[in-house]
Amino acid sequence: MAFNRDHEGTKGDPENLARQDVVGTAADVSLVLKSQGFKVSTVGVTDDVGLAVLEIAEAAPDAVFNLCESFGGEGRFEAVFPLLLDLNRLSFTGSAAPTLMLSVYKDRAKQILQAAGVCTPLALRVDGPQLPTGFEMPGPMIVKPSREDASVGIDRHSVASSRTALDQQVRRIWDRYQQPVLVEQYIDGREIYVAKLDEPSGASARILPLFEVDFSALPPDRAKVVTFDAKWTNDSEDYLCTPTRPVDDLDPATIARIEAVGRAAFEALEVRDYGRVDIRLASDGTPYVIDVNPNCDVSAAAGFAKAAVAAGLSYETFICHITRLALARHDANTIPFAPRSRNARKTSRGSARQSVSRRGSGVRAGTARSGS
Repeated sequence: MAFNRDHEGTKGDPENLARQDVVGTAADVSLVLKSQGFKVSTVGVTDDVGLAVLEIAEAAPDAVFNLCESFGGEGRFEAVFPLLLDLNRLSFTGSAAPTLMLSVYKDRAKQILQAAGVCTPLALRVDGPQLPTGFEMPGPMIVKPSREDASVGIDRHSVASSRTALDQQVRRIWDRYQQPVLVEQYIDGREIYVAKLDEPSGASARILPLFEVDFSALPPDRAKVVTFDAKWTNDSEDYLCTPTRPVDDLDPATIARIEAVGRAAFEALEVRDYGRVDIRLASDGTPYVIDVNPNCDVSAAAGFAKAAVAAGLSYETFICHITRLALARHDANTIPFAPRSRNARKTSRGSARQSVSRRGSGVRAGTARSGS
């Protein structure tokens, strides 16, 4: 099992909370796998991703449980680790590199979703501190970085209802993150999470019971958004006023429509094994996809685990299920378009491999219990 360690040495950065959370997730997953009979070694990956992958390749695990979310404090490097795992013919949990890369580049992901017929809010990418001349607001807008996840950059002022407030938020995001700014139509509605879990047989993915954010405790003058504090600052008003709860009051037709939109988003971005789509349900019943998260939190207390439990799956069963999906790909061609012989690639890789220490990392299936 592998997780990122780029949170170390950044204690002064308040957004470090989102990155260091992976340590707890790694502990949860490791405990489950060991309790279920898997042989598990864990490696915390520093910014030297190449060396880590070489060490993992030397250990030759049956699969790598991938919990790496960023390197160098930047989510846009998330795809580097699985790309190198693929290059070394190592099976790993979760989505492949292209999916992880696209999910971070939010404006590009929106283009793909729209091309696939998935409804997303109107949006504009701003490549600087100022909006284009002549831009007219179609209504309230939410402003966020276009290359971040985990609600980084989103606070109680991110939804702008006036041009002055919008200009201020665009400049704030540009100055703070030095990346394109995503200005998106704010959908004032319920925020619903669609979680999916793939089946090992290749059958249609399983959609888990829907959960939503309960905004009812927020002050009436506050926009209904999940801010960074709502996700990561446990003693904040935002966190305490935005719990999640099962969706239990929608008619079957609306639920089916939401699930269909979620499936379409998963398929458009080729989300593998598991993932979550965040949807805003507008007052007219239209579900808008506002985010696709192929590497969502799988800790025992996270929303995905809650959805799994609601579906009748224990946390242990859910984690073992994800692991077995990766184990089923062991020694398989995980890059389907590669035409060359797998054996030839193995020979070539073996002759060029550097000598590195044999620190084990990954998951071995040899003593795994069945039936999870």
